[in-house]
Amino acid sequence: MNNPGSTMAAMPFQPFRTLLLAALTALALAGVPAAWADVGPDQAAAVASQATGGGRVLSVDRAGRAWRVKLVTGRGEVRVVMVDAATGRPM
Repeated sequence: MNNPGSTMAAMPFQPFRTLLLAALTALALAGVPAAWADVGPDQAAAVASQATGGGRVLSVDRAGRAWRVKLVTGRGEVRVVMVDAATGRPM
């Protein structure tokens, strides 16, 4: 026996599934860092700030297998700290 109600109930989820698939594909192609990466840019900034005794982070960029963190110390000195992306240790 065919139940027309069950077919209609599943149809509203099709646009949601399509939108979800499109969003996930866009994120994958946008170069978003993998969620399983060991150390992210926020962690690298925190490590660099701690390694220099505090300061304001100006930029965080990926440089191969490390993060390049540029910051200004409390004394006004500009410092660049390289942070290992796998271990989170300053280099």
